Amino acid sequence: MRAPPRPLPQALSRCLRRPRVAALRPAIAVFGALSLGLAQAAAQPVAALPEPAPPKEAGEKGEIRFQADRVTYAADAETVTATGNVVLRRDEQTVRADAVTWNRKTGLIEASGNIRFVDDAGNVLYTDKVELTDALKAGAIEDLLLVMRQGGRLAARSGERSTNGDMVLHDAAFSGCAVEGEDGCAKRPSWEVTAVAVTYDAKKQRVHYKGALLRVFGLPLLPLPGLSHTSDFRAESGLLIPDVRFSAANGAEISDTYYWRLANNKDLALTGYVFTGALPMIAGRYRQLTDKGAFQVSSYLTRSARINVGGGNVTDANAQEQVFRGYFEANGRFQLSEKLSLSGFGRYASDRTFLRRYDISRDDRLRSTINLERIDTNSYFSLAGWAVQTLRSGDRQGLVPIALPALEYRRRIVPPRIGGTLELQVNSLALSRPGGQDTQRAFAKAQWDLRTITGMGQEITFTGLLRGDVYHSSQNDLTSTVQYRGLPGWQSRGIAAAAVDVKWPLIGAALGGTQVFTPRVQFIAIPHIRNLAVPNEDSRSVELEDSNLFSLNRFPGYDRIEDGLRVTYGADWQLTRPGWRVSTTIGQSYRLSTQQVLLPDGTGLSSRVSDVVGRTDLRFRDIVQFTHRFRLDKDGLKLRRNEFDATIGNHRTYAEIGYLRLNRNIPTTFEDLRDREELRLSGRVAFARNWSVFGSGVANLTRRDDDPTKTSNGFQMLRHRLGFAYADDCLDLALTWRRDYITTGDATKGNTIQFNISLRGLGTR
Repeated sequence: MRAPPRPLPQALSRCLRRPRVAALRPAIAVFGALSLGLAQAAAQPVAALPEPAPPKEAGEKGEIRFQADRVTYAADAETVTATGNVVLRRDEQTVRADAVTWNRKTGLIEASGNIRFVDDAGNVLYTDKVELTDALKAGAIEDLLLVMRQGGRLAARSGERSTNGDMVLHDAAFSGCAVEGEDGCAKRPSWEVTAVAVTYDAKKQRVHYKGALLRVFGLPLLPLPGLSHTSDFRAESGLLIPDVRFSAANGAEISDTYYWRLANNKDLALTGYVFTGALPMIAGRYRQLTDKGAFQVSSYLTRSARINVGGGNVTDANAQEQVFRGYFEANGRFQLSEKLSLSGFGRYASDRTFLRRYDISRDDRLRSTINLERIDTNSYFSLAGWAVQTLRSGDRQGLVPIALPALEYRRRIVPPRIGGTLELQVNSLALSRPGGQDTQRAFAKAQWDLRTITGMGQEITFTGLLRGDVYHSSQNDLTSTVQYRGLPGWQSRGIAAAAVDVKWPLIGAALGGTQVFTPRVQFIAIPHIRNLAVPNEDSRSVELEDSNLFSLNRFPGYDRIEDGLRVTYGADWQLTRPGWRVSTTIGQSYRLSTQQVLLPDGTGLSSRVSDVVGRTDLRFRDIVQFTHRFRLDKDGLKLRRNEFDATIGNHRTYAEIGYLRLNRNIPTTFEDLRDREELRLSGRVAFARNWSVFGSGVANLTRRDDDPTKTSNGFQMLRHRLGFAYADDCLDLALTWRRDYITTGDATKGNTIQFNISLRGLGTR
């Protein structure tokens, strides 16, 4: 059976990042193996050949199997010619050609016509003609196309191999793109790297390019003088491709990286940045892999004008100071044993605007932690430490706590005879503030849960809880919110809780689908607790939501417990049809006890009758996704929380909208519970098969009366971005215009222009 014709050679390309650039080694390996295979095949015993070589044993490794439609021998010229579907096989390698000729006088071996070679790695070489000497040390190949198993394509008009194993390819090109479309027709790759010549040094195992040029859509984009790389895919030291951008804060920017390969398990990357609007900056990143895990360390350093926005005293915008500025980040994880691990990450910035000005990160808090964990089937242990650096304008760093140590241990057991699950927990936390209140806490807890199904289908869960707490605090008067302080010195309290939760799923047909209606009621009894006697460190941001409606404690964290006797009632409903799913949850709680609660007004929980909360989800295949969360005032059903997120479209063309309105009327003294209103929009429209336009924006709609700082005006654009993009099987590129509307210190508002190009599978620049 005749082999299929080879694809037409195309101008092709190769990668821009060093560790992924090496694309010619498969071609070199194919060329060498092809030379050996043709020579050995020509030497195999066939009919009418004089002086036959002794045959190899069947199944011997490296044995050449040879077949052709016709084999002739010219005695005068002493040439052997095999024609018609010539096939050479050796182990996992195959060579197909129209004809193979061996001249016994000159030692010249020629293969011609639709040559197709598959090496043992799965790479496929197509060419028209191959010439070899009888020494098998030199040879030539013409009009080649190499289709690599990894997806790349290498093409060259001609090539030769010297006696020492070096190779030279002429008019060569490489690309990671396919050279055929879905219809089987030839197509031009989206990107390619072309070169006048490509040289392979066999001794150093290096590939050098002469006249390398990156082309995108056939247009020359970037010359790559002196481009070279290894041929065996090993990473090595050298310069990477520069990056270019423009921003309002720093002007035009160009950066380049030197990659230093220290060993097979560690490397170092040093990057230099040059700006037209600021002094240069240097950055470094070190990575290492060990037998227990891996870690990396990154840092940035420069000197520039800084505007102080910290500590609550915002300096005049003109009062800048030239200082050294930078950023440090490290992270890693080590698996010490099957169940024991050590992980950590650390982040620190020299000031509050450095990350935003140099577009490294937009985080407003930098968290650092170290954590020793042990996890098995029924237990969990954690010994950790936390530190947070605030980057928010006006926040005092001295009021941000450091948590060290933070200990957590849990064990789950099945009690004999009574059944259910018993979880034992021990927790300890120490918080210290350089300029504020210090708090230490420890508690032990036991919680028992038993779930059962009645004969009528009701699901009943019984819960019992016992907990004992010990607190110590000092400098309590430095906490501005009185309800958060607690009493100074040593304090203790005991907690007991009992709960019964009943669900009754009812299933039936409706509207051509299946519906499930589940009424639910829960009774919880918790005796009075000395909440205000202990500090409140982790239970401040409290609000009634659908996620905590049936929780044993609606306060987050451990420092505050919602005591008293209450009943919570609600229902879940879900309708499922082919392609559709709608679900909704609604509920409310009623406090049976009359004692005063410490929950502030506006949280939905301060009165005996709570507000009504709910959530609705709508899904239509993968085209429509809609989620709405709400809280209705118990008296006038006024919306106190109105939040929805909607997505319409597919992955190529879509629109997203997010809206949040918190109208809780909470006193501004509770800084963790401020009201706000925000709108988020984003979308993408695809056109012309591979092109798309996209955009997004965030606007602050908070009214002046809801903002304690009195700086909001009802509409304030925060940032937006607009751009267009191209994406196909091997190329992604995008041009983006981003605008920031808020100036914070030297992180000025203005425009940022970014151009990104990604050669898929080969790196981004």
